[in-house]
Amino acid sequence: MFKRGLGKGLAITAVLFGLTATTAHAGNDRGQYASLGDTARSPIGWVEFCADNPGECRGGTTQPRDIVMSQTAWKDLLRVNRWVNDTIKPMTDMEHWGVVEKWSLPTDGYGDCEDYVLLKRKMLIDAGWPREALLITVVRDKKGEGHAVLTVKSNKGEFILDNQNEDVVAWTETGYRFVKRQSQSNPNVWVSLGQPNSAVATASAR
Repeated sequence: MFKRGLGKGLAITAVLFGLTATTAHAGNDRGQYASLGDTARSPIGWVEFCADNPGECRGGTTQPRDIVMSQTAWKDLLRVNRWVNDTIKPMTDMEHWGVVEKWSLPTDGYGDCEDYVLLKRKMLIDAGWPREALLITVVRDKKGEGHAVLTVKSNKGEFILDNQNEDVVAWTETGYRFVKRQSQSNPNVWVSLGQPNSAVATASAR
Protein backbone atom coordinates (compact mmCIF):
# COMPACT_ATOMS: atom_id res chain seq x y z
CA MET A 1 0.00 0.00 0.00
CA PHE A 2 1.09 3.55 -0.63
CA LYS A 3 1.51 5.70 2.43
CA ARG A 4 -1.48 7.81 3.39
CA GLY A 5 -2.10 10.52 0.80
CA LEU A 6 0.24 9.04 -1.80
CA GLY A 7 -2.27 6.61 -3.28
CA LYS A 8 -4.91 9.34 -3.44
CA GLY A 9 -2.43 11.63 -5.15
CA LEU A 10 -1.70 8.98 -7.76
CA ALA A 11 -5.39 8.55 -8.49
CA ILE A 12 -5.92 12.29 -8.84
CA THR A 13 -2.86 12.59 -11.03
CA ALA A 14 -4.10 9.82 -13.34
CA VAL A 15 -7.27 11.83 -13.91
CA LEU A 16 -5.43 15.11 -14.41
CA PHE A 17 -2.90 13.73 -16.82
CA GLY A 18 -4.93 11.18 -18.72
CA LEU A 19 -5.33 11.33 -22.48
CA THR A 20 -3.33 14.54 -22.96
CA ALA A 21 -0.49 13.03 -24.94
CA THR A 22 -0.86 12.00 -28.55
CA THR A 23 1.86 10.15 -30.39
CA ALA A 24 3.96 10.52 -33.51
CA HIS A 25 6.52 8.42 -35.34
CA ALA A 26 9.88 8.33 -33.58
CA GLY A 27 12.07 11.30 -34.47
CA ASN A 28 15.59 11.13 -35.85
CA ASP A 29 16.92 14.69 -35.73
CA ARG A 30 20.50 14.24 -34.52
CA GLY A 31 20.52 17.60 -32.77
CA GLN A 32 17.47 16.78 -30.69
CA TYR A 33 17.84 13.07 -30.06
CA ALA A 34 20.54 11.07 -28.32
CA SER A 35 22.71 8.85 -30.51
CA LEU A 36 21.97 5.16 -29.90
CA GLY A 37 24.71 2.55 -29.77
CA ASP A 38 24.79 -1.21 -29.32
CA THR A 39 22.62 -3.31 -27.07
CA ALA A 40 23.71 -2.90 -23.44
CA ARG A 41 23.35 -5.02 -20.33
CA SER A 42 20.21 -4.28 -18.32
CA PRO A 43 20.87 -2.76 -14.88
CA ILE A 44 20.66 -5.44 -12.19
CA GLY A 45 18.23 -3.21 -10.30
CA TRP A 46 15.81 -3.30 -13.24
CA VAL A 47 16.15 -7.08 -13.62
CA GLU A 48 15.40 -7.66 -9.94
CA PHE A 49 12.57 -5.11 -9.96
CA CYS A 50 10.95 -6.94 -12.87
CA ALA A 51 11.28 -10.28 -11.09
CA ASP A 52 9.34 -8.80 -8.17
CA ASN A 53 6.96 -6.68 -10.28
CA PRO A 54 6.38 -8.41 -13.63
CA GLY A 55 3.30 -6.31 -14.33
CA GLU A 56 5.45 -3.17 -14.45
CA CYS A 57 7.81 -4.68 -17.01
CA ARG A 58 5.54 -6.18 -19.62
CA GLY A 59 7.02 -5.53 -22.98
CA GLY A 60 7.49 -7.37 -26.18
CA THR A 61 8.56 -5.69 -29.37
CA THR A 62 6.43 -2.72 -30.43
CA GLN A 63 6.72 0.21 -32.80
CA PRO A 64 8.61 3.18 -31.29
CA ARG A 65 6.34 6.14 -30.60
CA ASP A 66 7.13 9.73 -29.62
CA ILE A 67 4.90 12.13 -27.71
CA VAL A 68 3.47 15.13 -29.56
CA MET A 69 4.65 17.83 -27.16
CA SER A 70 1.62 20.09 -26.85
CA GLN A 71 1.38 22.80 -24.20
CA THR A 72 -0.93 20.54 -22.21
CA ALA A 73 1.47 17.61 -22.38
CA TRP A 74 4.33 19.88 -21.29
CA LYS A 75 2.35 21.12 -18.29
CA ASP A 76 1.50 17.54 -17.38
CA LEU A 77 5.18 16.55 -17.37
CA LEU A 78 6.04 19.51 -15.16
CA ARG A 79 3.27 18.60 -12.72
CA VAL A 80 4.24 14.93 -12.51
CA ASN A 81 7.93 15.75 -12.07
CA ARG A 82 7.30 18.31 -9.36
CA TRP A 83 4.62 16.28 -7.57
CA VAL A 84 6.85 13.21 -7.27
CA ASN A 85 9.91 15.27 -6.34
CA ASP A 86 7.94 17.07 -3.62
CA THR A 87 6.13 13.98 -2.33
CA ILE A 88 8.90 11.39 -2.17
CA LYS A 89 11.69 11.97 0.34
CA PRO A 90 15.24 11.01 -0.67
CA MET A 91 16.77 7.97 1.01
CA THR A 92 19.62 5.77 -0.19
CA ASP A 93 19.04 2.10 -0.78
CA MET A 94 21.46 1.27 2.02
CA GLU A 95 19.49 3.43 4.47
CA HIS A 96 16.17 2.17 3.15
CA TRP A 97 16.78 -1.53 2.53
CA GLY A 98 20.24 -2.27 3.87
CA VAL A 99 21.57 -3.08 0.39
CA VAL A 100 23.65 -1.12 -2.11
CA GLU A 101 21.14 -1.30 -4.96
CA LYS A 102 17.40 -1.96 -4.99
CA TRP A 103 14.89 -0.51 -7.44
CA SER A 104 11.35 -0.21 -6.10
CA LEU A 105 8.23 1.90 -6.32
CA PRO A 106 8.42 4.27 -3.34
CA THR A 107 5.22 3.04 -1.72
CA ASP A 108 6.27 4.27 1.74
CA GLY A 109 7.18 7.75 0.51
CA TYR A 110 10.97 7.25 0.46
CA GLY A 111 13.29 6.38 -2.39
CA ASP A 112 16.49 6.73 -4.36
CA CYS A 113 16.74 8.35 -7.81
CA GLU A 114 15.61 5.26 -9.71
CA ASP A 115 12.55 4.97 -7.46
CA TYR A 116 11.48 8.50 -8.41
CA VAL A 117 11.88 7.45 -12.04
CA LEU A 118 9.80 4.30 -11.60
CA LEU A 119 6.97 6.26 -10.00
CA LYS A 120 6.95 8.99 -12.67
CA ARG A 121 6.96 6.35 -15.39
CA LYS A 122 4.12 4.41 -13.73
CA MET A 123 1.98 7.52 -13.24
CA LEU A 124 2.34 8.57 -16.86
CA ILE A 125 1.70 5.07 -18.24
CA ASP A 126 -1.33 4.63 -15.97
CA ALA A 127 -2.62 7.96 -17.29
CA GLY A 128 -2.44 6.71 -20.87
CA TRP A 129 1.00 7.83 -22.04
CA PRO A 130 2.82 5.30 -24.26
CA ARG A 131 5.59 3.46 -22.49
CA GLU A 132 7.57 3.53 -25.74
CA ALA A 133 8.17 7.24 -25.15
CA LEU A 134 9.04 6.90 -21.43
CA LEU A 135 12.55 5.51 -21.09
CA ILE A 136 14.44 4.84 -17.87
CA THR A 137 17.93 6.19 -18.47
CA VAL A 138 21.27 5.70 -16.72
CA VAL A 139 23.62 8.69 -16.67
CA ARG A 140 26.64 10.01 -14.87
CA ASP A 141 25.72 13.20 -13.08
CA LYS A 142 27.79 16.36 -12.71
CA LYS A 143 29.83 14.69 -9.96
CA GLY A 144 30.52 11.69 -12.16
CA GLU A 145 28.28 9.46 -10.07
CA GLY A 146 25.71 6.96 -11.35
CA HIS A 147 22.22 8.43 -11.56
CA ALA A 148 18.85 7.54 -13.10
CA VAL A 149 16.41 9.84 -14.90
CA LEU A 150 13.34 9.45 -17.09
CA THR A 151 13.70 10.36 -20.76
CA VAL A 152 10.53 11.47 -22.56
CA LYS A 153 10.83 11.21 -26.34
CA SER A 154 8.76 13.73 -28.24
CA ASN A 155 8.41 15.23 -31.68
CA LYS A 156 10.37 18.22 -30.34
CA GLY A 157 13.26 16.28 -28.86
CA GLU A 158 14.10 14.35 -25.73
CA PHE A 159 13.33 15.77 -22.30
CA ILE A 160 14.42 14.68 -18.84
CA LEU A 161 12.44 14.21 -15.63
CA ASP A 162 14.91 14.24 -12.76
CA ASN A 163 14.59 14.18 -8.98
CA GLN A 164 17.48 16.67 -8.85
CA ASN A 165 15.64 19.25 -10.95
CA GLU A 166 12.13 20.66 -10.52
CA ASP A 167 12.09 21.68 -14.18
CA VAL A 168 11.85 19.43 -17.21
CA VAL A 169 14.80 20.16 -19.50
CA ALA A 170 16.20 18.97 -22.81
CA TRP A 171 18.69 16.13 -22.42
CA THR A 172 21.44 18.34 -23.81
CA GLU A 173 20.90 20.87 -20.99
CA THR A 174 21.35 18.49 -18.04
CA GLY A 175 25.13 18.54 -17.87
CA TYR A 176 25.02 14.73 -17.56
CA ARG A 177 26.84 12.10 -19.56
CA PHE A 178 24.30 9.63 -20.90
CA VAL A 179 25.27 5.97 -20.56
CA LYS A 180 22.32 3.77 -21.57
CA ARG A 181 18.56 3.52 -21.52
CA GLN A 182 15.62 1.30 -22.34
CA SER A 183 14.93 0.60 -25.98
CA GLN A 184 11.77 2.19 -27.33
CA SER A 185 10.72 -1.09 -28.90
CA ASN A 186 11.17 -3.23 -25.77
CA PRO A 187 11.53 -1.96 -22.17
CA ASN A 188 13.57 -5.03 -21.21
CA VAL A 189 16.20 -4.35 -23.87
CA TRP A 190 18.70 -1.59 -23.12
CA VAL A 191 20.88 0.34 -25.54
CA SER A 192 24.07 2.28 -25.00
CA LEU A 193 24.26 6.04 -25.52
CA GLY A 194 27.57 7.27 -26.84
CA GLN A 195 30.71 5.62 -25.47
CA PRO A 196 29.82 2.61 -23.28
CA ASN A 197 30.67 3.14 -19.63
CA SER A 198 29.28 1.46 -16.52
CA ALA A 199 27.60 3.62 -13.89
CA VAL A 200 28.26 2.20 -10.46
CA ALA A 201 26.05 1.80 -7.38
CA THR A 202 22.92 3.83 -8.12
CA ALA A 203 21.58 2.84 -11.51
CA SER A 204 24.24 0.16 -11.70
CA ALA A 205 25.28 -1.19 -15.07
CA ARG A 206 25.92 -4.66 -13.59
